Amino acid sequence: MNQEKTSYHKPHKEGGIFHRILVICASFLVLLLVGVFVTLVAKSILSIKVFGFGFITGQTWNPVTGMFSGLPYIVGTVVTAVLALAISFPFGMSLAILLGEYYRTGFLATILKNLLEMLAGIPSVIYGFTALYFLVPIIRNFEVSQNIQPAFGVSIIAATIVLSIMIIPYSASVAREIIQLVPLNLKEAAYAMGATRFEVVRKVILPYARSGIGAGFLLSFGRAVGETMAVTMVIGNSNTLAKSLFDPSNTMASIIANEFTEATTEIYLSSLIEIGLMLFVLTVLFDLLGRYIIKRMAMQ
Repeated sequence: MNQEKTSYHKPHKEGGIFHRILVICASFLVLLLVGVFVTLVAKSILSIKVFGFGFITGQTWNPVTGMFSGLPYIVGTVVTAVLALAISFPFGMSLAILLGEYYRTGFLATILKNLLEMLAGIPSVIYGFTALYFLVPIIRNFEVSQNIQPAFGVSIIAATIVLSIMIIPYSASVAREIIQLVPLNLKEAAYAMGATRFEVVRKVILPYARSGIGAGFLLSFGRAVGETMAVTMVIGNSNTLAKSLFDPSNTMASIIANEFTEATTEIYLSSLIEIGLMLFVLTVLFDLLGRYIIKRMAMQ
């Protein structure tokens, strides 16, 4: 009887220890996130006090006079990330459907999967170099042919195209995995009712997997928002608000990368850290918005 009691309670005790370990790990992640936020706020408090809400709405960035504001960088970040996601969406979805439904196995599927993994593993600075010596001259020649001034080539559109290529592997890989998880009996039932393969993809697979597909594109969007090196090399690094997609601009990540080591005054450094704080908040807001949209999609 005592042996049975001991053998019964032992797994329960181990389960309690494992549960506490999970809680501690989860709490550590929460504390880490809060710690990052608190650190950014503490280091940018000087800029917040001096410039207030005008830091978000202003367009001046002048280290000489000590006047700083972040609207051009917010606009540059949002525009490049959103456009990159829009450009990458049809390519990512096409690859996901092709590899998840049409070519799950075989020689072609192996090649495409390996290429996707290679694209995801290429350092961003390599993308930047490639775009700088291949994409930028093409855009410059187009600007000259269309009499678009200034014809620098480095611009928002160059950064957008680079970002769209960089995030395709992330969205396509996640969406492919989700599509492959669609239950086989659902597809077979649709085929039994006379549906074509296109109809099965459109009316069965995509509705079933749309929340997971949305999560994959949300992941790729977060990658686009925080990208630094490739964008820095081709966006033009202009501190003025861009008026068109062919104008040079800056993002929040690129301005920090370019000027952090040059911040010689306290207010200059504090302003750059506030840019980082805004990037952190913007990423969280887009993440929450994306999760809300995905949740609504799953409920429909």
